[in-house]
Amino acid sequence: MDLRLERTGTDIQFTGTNGAYDLQIASSDDQEGLSPMEMAALSTLGCSSIDILLILEKQQQDVDRFHAEVDAERAEEPPRVFTDLHMHYVLEGDVAPKKVRRAVDLSLETYCSVSNMIGETAAITYAFTVNGERYEQDA
Repeated sequence: MDLRLERTGTDIQFTGTNGAYDLQIASSDDQEGLSPMEMAALSTLGCSSIDILLILEKQQQDVDRFHAEVDAERAEEPPRVFTDLHMHYVLEGDVAPKKVRRAVDLSLETYCSVSNMIGETAAITYAFTVNGERYEQDA
């Protein structure tokens, strides 16, 4: 992996790149871009979402629409690591909830390298909705 960071202007703000795609990194809420912690939470959500969709595809589940959200809590004291992340995956299509649950569990517990790193400091929980019906992690 070859990544680069360059300061933009005189503020503490950066453009990060992998050589093909750029991303704005902000140090405060009044700047354009994502904060490093927002990127970490979003990376966890993105990593698990990729896994989930690949697993469901292998299980021949037809996902017509998908989106996901994450709610993250951080420690009060520095280094202010994540303490809790709650993921919510929303799917529409010809999808069996039992298979979605299995896909989420496999992703978060085994395949998603980001969730396994973040899980060292944070409790990661989830819920999912299939065709408008919500399912909780332990239900």
